[in-house]
Amino acid sequence: MDRRMSEMADSAPVAIAPGDPLPPWCDTLWQNLAARAAKGSLPHALLLCGPAGLGKRALAEMFVRARLCEAVQDDRACGTCRACRLLAAGTHPDRVLVALEENPRTHKLRAEIVIDQIRALSARLAMSSQLGGWQIAVIDPAEAMNSPSQNALLKTLEEPTAASLIVLVADQPWRLTPTIRSRCQRLDFVVPQPEVARAWLATRGVAHPEAVLAAAGGNPGQAWLLAERGGMQRRQDVARDLLAMAAGKGDARAIGRAWAEDEPAQRLEQASRLLEGALRSLAQATRTRFDPGWDAATLAAASQRADQLRLQVNGPLRNDLALFEWLDALPRTAASVR
Repeated sequence: MDRRMSEMADSAPVAIAPGDPLPPWCDTLWQNLAARAAKGSLPHALLLCGPAGLGKRALAEMFVRARLCEAVQDDRACGTCRACRLLAAGTHPDRVLVALEENPRTHKLRAEIVIDQIRALSARLAMSSQLGGWQIAVIDPAEAMNSPSQNALLKTLEEPTAASLIVLVADQPWRLTPTIRSRCQRLDFVVPQPEVARAWLATRGVAHPEAVLAAAGGNPGQAWLLAERGGMQRRQDVARDLLAMAAGKGDARAIGRAWAEDEPAQRLEQASRLLEGALRSLAQATRTRFDPGWDAATLAAASQRADQLRLQVNGPLRNDLALFEWLDALPRTAASVR
């Protein structure tokens, strides 16, 4: 299970992949974890949370490898011992990854982590470590656990075994129950200062980091993905399409189909950011290049729905139909581009 799920997780584009050097804004979090590990005072459950693109998964992988390594060097995994070789191959018997799995009936990726996965995890952690050290489970994305799954996990969190550790990784920790959050030591990943983010983007060869960082809401990881995956052009396309819909000149079905075929989640994220920006400009009575001419309630509702759809595009919905319905419901007004 671990190797197959690792391959599925690795297929998704990420800004800071496991194995990448940690970005500078993660240094303090890592040092705190390493200090606790050195003192033998690690909790049985960690919750790594914050916006996507800030290095949670890279830090989680580095942490897991350091805990399972047989010859840790300067708080990091050595990379050469037997455990490290097994980890690199995805076959370490004491590392478990719980992630979104394929539905055996539909052969599509589930939108939720289901209770059977958590029951299997609990049974696994109840057994002894096969290599005599830690057993470590990573649940990612933890917020994808449905209600029965979260309830099933709670008992394991309340009655941990001595040498087990559970790491929950969540972009949206508020979707976890308060009881689960209270059973975990929480590490919050926050957007770094602009100068730190710009410097990091520059080291990755991003031209005009200020513009792309602004488009990503200050998140350097998301900014890098925008730069690498043609996101700035898609942002311009999304703005054009939304303005066309507002002006009554857009074809909702054609636009929905085009978005569905080319990074629908990224397009919906940019739609939400554009609408949020228009809402702020409206509240501040400032001028903006993107102005669909909608009132505050319409902008807020449209932005919220775009965010909801973004989380659903990998689920059972037909993306083109869902996008068509949202676009077609947008009001037609006299949009302006300044």
